[in-house]
Amino acid sequence: MTTLNGRNALVIGGSSGIGKATVHALVADGALVTAVARGADRLASVAAEVGDGLTIRSGDATDEAFVNTLLREQVPDLLVMAAGVMPHMARIDEFDWNSFSEAWNGDLKATFHLVKQALTLPLRPGSMVVIVSSGAALRGSPMAGGYAGAKRMQWLLASYAQAQSDVRKLGLRFVAVVPEQLLEGTAIGTCASTTYATLQGITAEAFMARYEKPLDAGKVADAILGVLRGEFDASVTAIAVNGTRVEALK
Repeated sequence: MTTLNGRNALVIGGSSGIGKATVHALVADGALVTAVARGADRLASVAAEVGDGLTIRSGDATDEAFVNTLLREQVPDLLVMAAGVMPHMARIDEFDWNSFSEAWNGDLKATFHLVKQALTLPLRPGSMVVIVSSGAALRGSPMAGGYAGAKRMQWLLASYAQAQSDVRKLGLRFVAVVPEQLLEGTAIGTCASTTYATLQGITAEAFMARYEKPLDAGKVADAILGVLRGEFDASVTAIAVNGTRVEALK
């Protein structure tokens, strides 16, 4: 396995949820971390929590020019794409195209720019790119518009990018991390569990109790670090994580 001590890490969406948990885990493991998010105030709060070992930078990862400049300046060994929009929850007939495609124009657009730049620059051989997807990519999310499709496409981008790296012998590694269940303690998890629980006529607590064990951002961050340390075979381009286990996805 690879040590993360002293390695240059870049976490997109590092001010909340899985991204924030990953920032904490990477710094604790000795990585030199830059956290990126749009909100400067929340980034400053994370910096105050973490202390030494963390640099912060505000910016929008859906902006191609910003992403290109960021990767050229940082040239990260470890790149984690954890940013994500809060999906609008409604029946399919209640969406308009803008609200339906929000995750495509947010999560997926940012992922596309990051993957393209990682291959175009390219990053140094041995560098790793982790893309945080969602269990919606596996089972859909009928009250979240185009969210599930965008998350599935993020997963596919990891495999597409890996194929390009292999063909061009770039020595890069791309892996999608797919949380299989709703996360406790996150805004998206709370929103989705409340919505689907209401449809079933139960409480959000009862809905979340379906899972054998809870999943939180810290467990997903641990899985991400496992990928970055090389705990999975080089042929793996996606892993699933839930409250009880972490495993490769075919």
